[in-house]
Amino acid sequence: MNKRSRKGGGGRPGWMQHVWEYVLLILGSLVVALSFNMFLGPNQVASGGVTGISVIIEKLFGIEPAFTQWALNIPLFLLGTLLLGRQFGAKTLVGSIVLPLLVLLTKDLPSMTDNVLLASIYGGIGIGAGLGLVFRGRASTGGMDLAAQMLHRYTGISLGLCVALLDGLIILTAGVFLSPEKAMYALIGLFVTTKTINIVQLGLSYSKVAFIISEAEEEIREAILYELDRGLTKLQATGGYTGESKRVLMVVVSQTEVSRLKELVRRIDPGAFVILSDTNEVLGEGFKLTGSSLSP
Repeated sequence: MNKRSRKGGGGRPGWMQHVWEYVLLILGSLVVALSFNMFLGPNQVASGGVTGISVIIEKLFGIEPAFTQWALNIPLFLLGTLLLGRQFGAKTLVGSIVLPLLVLLTKDLPSMTDNVLLASIYGGIGIGAGLGLVFRGRASTGGMDLAAQMLHRYTGISLGLCVALLDGLIILTAGVFLSPEKAMYALIGLFVTTKTINIVQLGLSYSKVAFIISEAEEEIREAILYELDRGLTKLQATGGYTGESKRVLMVVVSQTEVSRLKELVRRIDPGAFVILSDTNEVLGEGFKLTGSSLSP
């Protein structure tokens, strides 16, 4: 690891990186708050998380969602710190406080649509985009993320399943106290949110990783290095049927280089065995640099 990457953020000084992370946290929280108040809240779409609980509480008792979010976020943060240690840091505490504050400050904004399906989709996109920015700032808005980590710690259930169980319980509760139809819309919103978070964190561009097994290994290696101008790695493998030792070439290429790679391999060895699969993110020389926007 070089000095540049240790500083993080593609060469940003440490203090600038911290400032940038807080900017992403606040900006992401603002996007979440706007999406909640302009789409999900007015249409009573409780798509999981503390915001989903606040929708149900507002319907039942008329309590402002921001107050419910504070009432859940802060105790969950304190309990998480007590049970799991001080691993969450200041940014999680800031997120737990700032997000409900922004929800409160933007509560009078008009609803963008009365169509619950559109509200679920666009609200889910907005929530996902906002949370994606928060996560890129290596922060959290607290809430059910902390509850899921505590459940994972003390039950042994996988973290992903804990998140799904808690969100599912919230949506089930929405089905009971709001309506089964609203619960189905909430599932749509939760699905869209999850996909949008992935897009914001990983981007839309996919690279391809290729594994090549060929008797003409050396010729293909030279062609990849000098014609395609890509680095590659040799992996040691053993044939499952023959038991013979083989070399597997592994190379990562951009989408635009896939056709050239296939033509190159076909030209040298038409019988080569090639596996191509998607890879969401590649960090390193020639691809993205950590914390920067450089791409192939």
